[in-house]
Amino acid sequence: MVRSLWTAATGMNGQQANIDTIANNLSNVNTTGFKKQRAEFEDLLYQTIRTAGTPATEDTITPVGIQMGHGVKVASTLRMFDQGSLQNTGNISDLAVQGEGFFRVLQYDGTYAYTRDGSFKIDSERQLVTNNGLKVLPEITFPDGYRQETLTISQDGRVTVKVGDLDDPIEVGQLELYRFNNPAGLSATGENLYKQTPASGNSIAGRPGFEGFGKTIHKFLEMSNVSTVAEMVNMIVAQRAYEFNSKAIQTSDNMLQTAANLKR
Repeated sequence: MVRSLWTAATGMNGQQANIDTIANNLSNVNTTGFKKQRAEFEDLLYQTIRTAGTPATEDTITPVGIQMGHGVKVASTLRMFDQGSLQNTGNISDLAVQGEGFFRVLQYDGTYAYTRDGSFKIDSERQLVTNNGLKVLPEITFPDGYRQETLTISQDGRVTVKVGDLDDPIEVGQLELYRFNNPAGLSATGENLYKQTPASGNSIAGRPGFEGFGKTIHKFLEMSNVSTVAEMVNMIVAQRAYEFNSKAIQTSDNMLQTAANLKR
């Protein structure tokens, strides 16, 4: 009976982690390029009281054993990289990826990070950067005297502008995308950035629109892939599961109270 108290407690802890994951998804429903997570669970160790197949008599064996479970634990929080909807912003420096791939940026410590957030800006050095000033790689630097309203980024990542009074655009850079064999293994670091890990594998560079890479869509942003309706349903399921486990604790407590009141 005491086992049931602790078993149900692990269930409550697991559903609390589930609610935490859902809450994070909902809080980022309007975060550009955000990818939702899903809490996954696995059962804990079992106490084997009788092993299946042990002899019952000289001629028979027990067909089924006796195992008592000890509850549940969070196995992983899987990040799901399915495509978010594209929103037309009209902003000259916004960029979305339609399909597979990440943008690469250079962090302040010299390491690389990856993002699906294409809400880029042009800084005082005429370079393409993120909202936090991180350089987009390969570096895109616009020439002196360029006309910002003429900035064009093609679906294969070619960046062109017109300079001064010239009518013919010039190419100032070529964007690349990066993908991973296991994107779910990337480590989220906040600020819409991901870091490469041994689980994700090494990044694979490629040109947008070629060899399975997604296309770069100019003046669009990829929105969060969180479905508010689905998350609300998941929240209801998690809440009920939490209540069921709390009821199991209350029931075990009532049974212990009944046993304690046998002799008075």
